[in-house]
Amino acid sequence: MADVIRLYGLLFLIDLVMLVVALIDCLSSDEDRIRNLPKIAWVFIILLFSPVGWIAWYAAGRPQAVRAGGHWRPGSGFPERERPRATAPDDDPAFLRDIARTRRDDEAMFSKWEADLRRREEELRRRDEQRGDA
Repeated sequence: MADVIRLYGLLFLIDLVMLVVALIDCLSSDEDRIRNLPKIAWVFIILLFSPVGWIAWYAAGRPQAVRAGGHWRPGSGFPERERPRATAPDDDPAFLRDIARTRRDDEAMFSKWEADLRRREEELRRRDEQRGDA
């Protein structure tokens, strides 16, 4: 009979320790990371339904460890209609307009440079002709 009392005492101590650990874990967890139920519901379940409460906490309520890729929960992504669409630059009308505008600006600048270059070449030819005549 004494062995049975010791066994029940040991099981009671294990249950008490696990209850306290689960309660502290639940209370120190972020509200938005706790799974399946609100934090207050988990506190009551852990306190009122021992040992089933703390077992359920570890199985179904405790936040899962964050992986190296970041934290993602089902349903937390973009709805399909709000998902940002990546378009190739040659499919983007704004990009194509900017390219056309840049091309026109570049052609105008090159035309001015060519006209300025021709004017300077003409000036140099005239000076050379004037020096040659003098």
